[in-house]
Amino acid sequence: MDRERFAAAVDKCCGRVRDTKGIGTLGERSVHAVLKAYFEPEEDNTEIKIGSFVADIAGEDGIIEIQTRALYRLKKKLDCFLEYTHVTVVHPVMAKKYVRWLDPESGELSQRRRSSKIESIYTAMDELVAIKYAIDNPRFSFVCLALEAEDIRLLDGRSKDKKRGSTKLDRYPLDIIAEYRFECPQDYMMLIPPEIEGEFTVSAFAEAAKITKPLARSTVAILSYTGAVKCIGKKGREKLYIINE
Repeated sequence: MDRERFAAAVDKCCGRVRDTKGIGTLGERSVHAVLKAYFEPEEDNTEIKIGSFVADIAGEDGIIEIQTRALYRLKKKLDCFLEYTHVTVVHPVMAKKYVRWLDPESGELSQRRRSSKIESIYTAMDELVAIKYAIDNPRFSFVCLALEAEDIRLLDGRSKDKKRGSTKLDRYPLDIIAEYRFECPQDYMMLIPPEIEGEFTVSAFAEAAKITKPLARSTVAILSYTGAVKCIGKKGREKLYIINE
């Protein structure tokens, strides 16, 4: 993790004044653009055609593919790239997020408010489960970046305050908080909370990690696939797992 390099990438991609004319011109691509500049400052190494697909970054160390959401969409591209070289998939999560509202009539932009919706490394596992088959491929790596970001939303929603169902204009990265690298199946052991000892269920995992049960279920599926944990039976209606030493 290099916060100075990340700040330079943010300045390069989002350094312009964010007035009402500028907001929204990059759409959902702002986070993608910043991360691409963060991992590869040289534009000559970006947008490289390989096979029938275009890689975000390609160089001597292989391919870096940045996917901000819906990792399942990478399947065909990932399968193609893995035939040629090492592939690192980068996926960001918003560990700290702020929201600002743009009034479409006055053009006024509200003050920044802290959002209660936060994401974590476990949120990334909920995405990664769709391509977990690549985890044990020695050519595959996964990087999760925990970011601080600011959402700009348009006050055009269907609710009385016009916020529910509103349009998201853009998301601007502000800072990098943490970087998680998974180079091999053994690295996924870091996902197991220290409170997990002996036998456990998905519900117990969720409680220990302080996450929702659906996120815990996806994470345990990843851990089970890598061999970090194994199912040893059932406890009531839930499967029972144990850490595979």
